[in-house]
Amino acid sequence: MSENLDIFKIKGNNIAPQKGRILIAEPFLAGNYFNRSVVFLVAYGNKGAVGFILNKKVDFPVQDVFPDFPDFNADVYLGGPVSTDSVYFIHKLGDKLPGSIHVMGDLYWGGDFDILKRDIRNGLINPTEIRFFLGYSGWDGGQLEDELKEDSWLVTDVDEEAVMSDLSEDSWFNFVKRAGARYSIWRNFPENPSLN
Repeated sequence: MSENLDIFKIKGNNIAPQKGRILIAEPFLAGNYFNRSVVFLVAYGNKGAVGFILNKKVDFPVQDVFPDFPDFNADVYLGGPVSTDSVYFIHKLGDKLPGSIHVMGDLYWGGDFDILKRDIRNGLINPTEIRFFLGYSGWDGGQLEDELKEDSWLVTDVDEEAVMSDLSEDSWFNFVKRAGARYSIWRNFPENPSLN
């Protein structure tokens, strides 16, 4: 029996977490936020990690969170369970947005929110260049490493196009597929095996 459970162990994954990589939740990771989630890490170090869930879209625009926000047809996602009353964003605006933090390639995190709103009002930003999140996912120093030892997350590389594409909860299956044949069983396993 224990040999059968071995199919859910994350073996041979020598990819360490770092900013610009993703965490793919193992099939049974519980919780509304992290169940079958894909988290993009924007910061990682000894003091902890910060990331945003890429595949949990909400059904309302950013204007519902900030009524003074300009009319802008961009998707909003649940970023994680921390500070869910705040909006965060990743983007491809680079130096055009002061205060941005480089993550990887052309992807940046945060920046001057007032300048962002001004540039949106002036039509200088395309919705495909930015992704908004309610809240974020955060780990204290050593916490993520403990979760990795428990096989809660698979760490893998990701490209910018995948991060900025239109993702849904079903996108978890696509990210698992990209992780390789070793994890193909994950895609076929029910979220709650006890209901079978």
